[in-house]
Amino acid sequence: MSYDANFCRNQAATQRSDAATATLQNVRERCERAAASWDAMAIRAERVDTGRRTAASRQPAD
Repeated sequence: MSYDANFCRNQAATQRSDAATATLQNVRERCERAAASWDAMAIRAERVDTGRRTAASRQPAD
């Protein structure tokens, strides 16, 4: 499954918001880990998009 980078960034922001409002430490830490994971997925999605655009621009025109 692939995610759009914007979707991943939005999910990370949601997790950070949930972490900020969590009263239990373990829940806060879980949300912070989830936010970090979503950020990493966003970075990977951006790299894939960049690679695809680069590859497409190198294709000879028909």
